[in-house]
Amino acid sequence: MHSDMSKTSIGGIGRDRIADLRETEGAAFRKARPQSQAKVGNGLPGFFGGVPMHWMNDWPTPFPILVDSAKGATITDIDGNKLDDFCLGDTGSMFGHSPPPVARAIRRQAGRGLTYMLPSEDALAIGPLLQQRFGLPFWQIATTATDANRFALRVARAVTGREKILVFNGCYHGSVDETMVRLIDGKPVNRPGLAGEFRDLTRTAKVIEFNDISALEAALGDKDVACVIAEPVLTNSCMVLADPGYHDALRKLTRAAGTLLLIDETHTISTGPGGYTRKYGLDPDFFVLGKPIAGGVPASVWGMSDDVASRYADYNRTKEPGYSGMGTTLSANPLQFAAMRAALEEVMTPENYDRMDHLARRLDAGLTGVIDRYRLPWHVSRVGARVEFICAPGPLRNGAEAEVAHAPELEAAIHVALVNRGVLIAPFHNMMLISPATTATQVNRLITAFGAVAAKLGA
Repeated sequence: MHSDMSKTSIGGIGRDRIADLRETEGAAFRKARPQSQAKVGNGLPGFFGGVPMHWMNDWPTPFPILVDSAKGATITDIDGNKLDDFCLGDTGSMFGHSPPPVARAIRRQAGRGLTYMLPSEDALAIGPLLQQRFGLPFWQIATTATDANRFALRVARAVTGREKILVFNGCYHGSVDETMVRLIDGKPVNRPGLAGEFRDLTRTAKVIEFNDISALEAALGDKDVACVIAEPVLTNSCMVLADPGYHDALRKLTRAAGTLLLIDETHTISTGPGGYTRKYGLDPDFFVLGKPIAGGVPASVWGMSDDVASRYADYNRTKEPGYSGMGTTLSANPLQFAAMRAALEEVMTPENYDRMDHLARRLDAGLTGVIDRYRLPWHVSRVGARVEFICAPGPLRNGAEAEVAHAPELEAAIHVALVNRGVLIAPFHNMMLISPATTATQVNRLITAFGAVAAKLGA
């Protein structure tokens, strides 16, 4: 019976109804954007695939939205359509578009030089700010979370003398090669769809399911894993929260195996000013944060514990001279320092997080109310200011369940329908962020729009 239903429905909604919604909402999208369609409907000139970055074509809208401006939590396209923005650059603008303190800092620094491979006075403030905010004593600056994760894993291998890392099925850590593995039918494989990857990534990466303590203990048992790289909550798929006690077990088992622990907070910084790590008392060896740390200016940070720093210093004293393979010329530039200092001191404040959390609770309750009203077999998951609706029953416990819960056709139809009602959410995983600039009115509009779409689907 389940198999028959899956052929005719997705997420409890008939395929014909989903197709009808996609068609009618696609037509409405085009009608509202004649200038955009004329300029980008056939692709942007000169770009491979018609877009500057390939994932711009992955949005489910008939063509990419051509943005004229963005301010606070609102995006305006070139046709004058205003959208309440809950995607916020998929966390890159989690604190709103061009937060005023960050914008002022950028203007100040622009007249002083943008990059010169040397620190500015802002760097004097940032080191202590990172120590106080996130708890680890030693830090480095990079440009993306991918870079930061890659560099930290290199240090982990250096100080442990071990080759392997361990990741969780369904994880997201940017484009770090070793994390591009999955479990399919219980077997580790390269993540499907990788372009030009000829190596067997499972040779140096182990992959297990999140929340499975027995699998974790077994994977660490050979004591050949240099580092476990983990999001405290699985994101970028369908959100999976940690079971009670799981993070305690993760830390205990990694220590027993002599394995280092990297916590990647690039998405879960939505939890609070110190991330999930500070709120829930995690104790990682490495801490990575990218995306919003500089208020939208590309930047990332990675920190290490006293013990790791001491071991890495010893390693550096004995290794052969030469390039470490870590670092990019534009990393740790003064524009990053200026924007990051403004974000840490004036934007990522407890007061702003309290406001964000309050509105996220309102959004969670409102979406859940709609789901219950129309008796949809869906659920809502939340970590701080990050909220997701998932078109399957929940809660989910691991990456395999998240993969099954993902409903691309249905989610694409909902996304376009929400855009037509003035609301933008993340295109790949139904994620919605509350920023300090987001208003209660915008949250209410999102709940109303979601209700209108649910009514169409559930009628």
